[in-house]
Amino acid sequence: MSIQRILVADDEESIRWVLSKALTKQGYQVDLASSGDQALTLCRSNSYDLAVLDIKMPGRSGLEILSTLQEHAPQTMVVIMTAESSMKNAVEAMKRGAYDYLTKPFDLDALDAIIVKANKASSVSEQVTLLKSELKERYQLDRAIIGESQPMQAIYKTLGKIAPSDVTVLVFGESGTGKELIARAVHFNSPRLGKPFIALNCAAIPRELLESELFGHEKGAFTGATERKLGKFEQANGGTLFLDEIGDMPLELQAKLLRVLQEKEITRTGGNQTIQVDVRIVAATNQNLKEKVREKEFREDLFYRLNVVPIDLPPLRERREDLPALVDYFINRVRQEYGTHTQGISKKAMELLSGYSWPGNIRELENTIQRAALLSPDAILEPDDFPELHSNGQDENGRTASLEGLIAKKLQDSLSQIDLQDMANLYEMVLHQMERPLINIVLQKTRGNQVKAAEVLGINRNTLRKKIQTLKIDMKRNGD
Repeated sequence: MSIQRILVADDEESIRWVLSKALTKQGYQVDLASSGDQALTLCRSNSYDLAVLDIKMPGRSGLEILSTLQEHAPQTMVVIMTAESSMKNAVEAMKRGAYDYLTKPFDLDALDAIIVKANKASSVSEQVTLLKSELKERYQLDRAIIGESQPMQAIYKTLGKIAPSDVTVLVFGESGTGKELIARAVHFNSPRLGKPFIALNCAAIPRELLESELFGHEKGAFTGATERKLGKFEQANGGTLFLDEIGDMPLELQAKLLRVLQEKEITRTGGNQTIQVDVRIVAATNQNLKEKVREKEFREDLFYRLNVVPIDLPPLRERREDLPALVDYFINRVRQEYGTHTQGISKKAMELLSGYSWPGNIRELENTIQRAALLSPDAILEPDDFPELHSNGQDENGRTASLEGLIAKKLQDSLSQIDLQDMANLYEMVLHQMERPLINIVLQKTRGNQVKAAEVLGINRNTLRKKIQTLKIDMKRNGD
C-alpha cells in the first residue's frame, strides 16, 4: 500500500497552508477543506489514502467525518488533530478507527513518521481497530483519567485500540497511579459496557479465602459455608473482572486461574458442576512479574496468558507536566463534593507541589489537595496550606534542603525530646530505623526486584535478603 492522495481538513488557514506546503513538497497530492461539510463533500467525490482531520471544525466534526469514512471508505486512513489533548478525545478517536492521533502543536516530523509507518503496513485492516456499530455509549466515570503528557497520550491510543476487543490486558504501575481507572476505561469503552465490572484485590484477601472469592463455594464446602456463594467470575459473567495485585496470588490459585482462562469454565469450591463463564480479564500489578517468574514465584504460562497487551502506567514523578491539570481537577472535585470555597492554587504553591516526588502518586496528590482545600481559610491555596511538604522539603530560608540537612533536622527534633543519659545503643537504633525505610523505598521503586534493589543499594543479594528478614520487611507491601 502506498499513500498518494491526502485530504487536510482544518478551519485554521495557517495549519492548512503549512501542511499543504510540506506534503506537496514530498510528492503527495493534497486537497484542502476549511470545514467539516467541505471535507465530507470532497470525500464523497474523491478517494483518499489518508485524511488528516481537525476534531473541531464548523459543521461536522472530524470524528463525524471519521465515522462516515469508516462506513463508506474504510480504505482511507484517518489521523485526528486536536488542540484539546484529553483522554476522551484520544480514546474516542481510536475507538472509531482512527489510525493515529496528533495533539496541537505538533512537529511535521510527527506526521511524517505516521505516514512512513502507514506506507510500511501491508493492509488497512492491520492498522485500525473498528468499534462495533451498536456501541454508542461514551467513556463516563465518576473519576476521570487526567493527563496531557506524552506517556498518557500513548496510553489513550492503546485504550482506544484494544477496548473494543476481548484481549487480556495487564497494567503495570506503582501503587496510587490509577491502575483500576485504566481497567474501568477498558470496560466502559468495550462492547461489555452495561455488563458487570467486578474488581478484586488479590493482596487484600487472605489466601485461604481467595479461592472462594474467585470461584465461589457450595453450602457446606468448609466450616462457616452456611450457604452457596457466587464467586467473582460468576458475578462478572458477561462483563469484566479486574484482578488487582495479581502478583500476590498464590501459585496453586495461579494454576486454577490459568485453567479458567483456557477453558472458560469454573467449578465452585466443594462442588462438582462445571459452570461456563464469559469474562474479560484485566489484571494489574506493582511488582516485576518477569522477576517473579524467574524466581518461580509466578507461573510463566499464566504471565504470558495475561500479558497479551501490557500497559505501563507511569508514576506521577515521570509526568510532572500533568500536575497542574490534576490539581485543578481535584480542587474542583473537593469543591463539588464538600462545598468548599477553594477556587485555585497560587504559583508558589504549585512550584512546591512540582518539587515534591509524590511517592504515593495520584492517590497521595488527591489526599493532599483534599486536606488543603478542606482546611484552608482562603480561596487560593498557598504554600502554607501544605505544611507536610513545605517543612519537609525546605530549610528555614525556604531553600531546598539537602538529604543530610533533612536527616540532621529530624534527628535534632527527635533527640531533643529524650534524655540521652538514659539511652544505650543509640547508634545501632538510629541506623536500624533509617535502614528499614531506605530498603523499603528502594524495593518500591524497583517494584520488588531484589536483584536491582541490591544493585542500587550497593550490597549483594544475599545481604539484602537477610536484611529483609531481620528488619521484617513485608515484601507483599513493598509497592504500597
